[in-house]
Amino acid sequence: MKHSRSRLKLPQESLAQSLALIALLLLGAVALVGPSGVLAWTENARLLKQRQAEVNQLRAERDRLRNRVSLLDPRHADPDLVGELLRSDLNVAHPDELVIQRK
Repeated sequence: MKHSRSRLKLPQESLAQSLALIALLLLGAVALVGPSGVLAWTENARLLKQRQAEVNQLRAERDRLRNRVSLLDPRHADPDLVGELLRSDLNVAHPDELVIQRK
Protein backbone atom coordinates (compact mmCIF):
# COMPACT_ATOMS: atom_id res chain seq x y z
CA MET A 1 0.00 0.00 0.00
CA LYS A 2 2.79 2.37 0.71
CA HIS A 3 4.14 1.81 -2.74
CA SER A 4 0.90 2.95 -4.46
CA ARG A 5 0.74 6.19 -2.46
CA SER A 6 4.21 7.23 -3.60
CA ARG A 7 3.15 6.64 -7.17
CA LEU A 8 0.18 8.97 -6.73
CA LYS A 9 2.30 11.76 -5.27
CA LEU A 10 4.93 11.51 -7.94
CA PRO A 11 2.79 12.89 -10.80
CA GLN A 12 1.55 15.74 -8.57
CA GLU A 13 5.09 16.65 -7.57
CA SER A 14 6.18 16.36 -11.16
CA LEU A 15 3.35 18.67 -12.25
CA ALA A 16 4.29 21.22 -9.57
CA GLN A 17 7.94 21.07 -10.60
CA SER A 18 6.99 21.45 -14.26
CA LEU A 19 4.84 24.48 -13.49
CA ALA A 20 7.65 25.98 -11.40
CA LEU A 21 10.10 25.37 -14.26
CA ILE A 22 7.73 27.00 -16.76
CA ALA A 23 7.29 29.98 -14.44
CA LEU A 24 11.06 30.34 -14.07
CA LEU A 25 11.53 30.11 -17.84
CA LEU A 26 8.88 32.79 -18.38
CA LEU A 27 10.55 35.04 -15.81
CA GLY A 28 13.89 34.47 -17.52
CA ALA A 29 12.38 35.33 -20.91
CA VAL A 30 10.86 38.53 -19.53
CA ALA A 31 14.20 39.41 -17.92
CA LEU A 32 15.87 38.95 -21.30
CA VAL A 33 13.42 40.54 -23.73
CA GLY A 34 10.98 42.45 -21.53
CA PRO A 35 10.59 46.23 -21.47
CA SER A 36 13.34 46.54 -18.88
CA GLY A 37 15.23 43.40 -19.88
CA VAL A 38 18.79 42.92 -21.03
CA LEU A 39 18.01 43.51 -24.70
CA ALA A 40 16.13 46.71 -23.87
CA TRP A 41 19.21 48.05 -22.07
CA THR A 42 21.19 48.25 -25.30
CA GLU A 43 18.35 50.05 -27.05
CA ASN A 44 17.94 52.40 -24.09
CA ALA A 45 21.68 53.11 -24.04
CA ARG A 46 21.60 53.92 -27.77
CA LEU A 47 18.61 56.22 -27.31
CA LEU A 48 20.30 57.89 -24.34
CA LYS A 49 23.39 58.70 -26.42
CA GLN A 50 21.19 60.01 -29.23
CA ARG A 51 19.19 62.20 -26.85
CA GLN A 52 22.35 63.51 -25.19
CA ALA A 53 23.70 64.52 -28.61
CA GLU A 54 20.40 66.31 -29.35
CA VAL A 55 20.53 68.08 -25.98
CA ASN A 56 24.11 69.21 -26.61
CA GLN A 57 23.13 70.51 -30.05
CA LEU A 58 20.13 72.36 -28.61
CA ARG A 59 22.28 73.85 -25.84
CA ALA A 60 24.75 75.16 -28.42
CA GLU A 61 21.88 76.67 -30.43
CA ARG A 62 20.41 78.19 -27.26
CA ASP A 63 23.77 79.72 -26.34
CA ARG A 64 24.16 81.14 -29.87
CA LEU A 65 20.68 82.67 -29.74
CA ARG A 66 21.26 83.99 -26.22
CA ASN A 67 24.41 85.70 -27.46
CA ARG A 68 22.56 87.31 -30.39
CA VAL A 69 19.79 88.50 -28.09
CA SER A 70 22.31 90.07 -25.75
CA LEU A 71 24.02 91.77 -28.72
CA LEU A 72 20.65 93.22 -29.81
CA ASP A 73 19.64 94.51 -26.38
CA PRO A 74 18.24 98.04 -27.00
CA ARG A 75 20.19 99.47 -24.02
CA HIS A 76 23.57 98.48 -25.47
CA ALA A 77 23.18 96.99 -28.94
CA ASP A 78 26.25 95.95 -30.90
CA PRO A 79 26.52 98.48 -33.74
CA ASP A 80 28.12 96.01 -36.15
CA LEU A 81 25.34 93.45 -35.72
CA VAL A 82 22.62 96.11 -35.94
CA GLY A 83 24.13 97.45 -39.15
CA GLU A 84 24.47 93.96 -40.59
CA LEU A 85 20.84 93.14 -39.84
CA LEU A 86 19.57 96.44 -41.21
CA ARG A 87 21.50 96.02 -44.45
CA SER A 88 20.41 92.42 -44.93
CA ASP A 89 16.74 93.02 -44.02
CA LEU A 90 16.34 96.27 -45.93
CA ASN A 91 18.60 95.14 -48.79
CA VAL A 92 20.68 98.34 -48.71
CA ALA A 93 24.43 98.95 -48.71
CA HIS A 94 26.84 101.82 -48.29
CA PRO A 95 28.33 103.16 -51.53
CA ASP A 96 31.78 101.85 -50.61
CA GLU A 97 30.59 98.30 -49.78
CA LEU A 98 30.91 95.33 -52.10
CA VAL A 99 27.80 93.10 -52.13
CA ILE A 100 28.30 89.37 -52.69
CA GLN A 101 25.07 87.46 -53.18
CA ARG A 102 24.62 84.01 -51.73
CA LYS A 103 23.13 81.26 -53.81
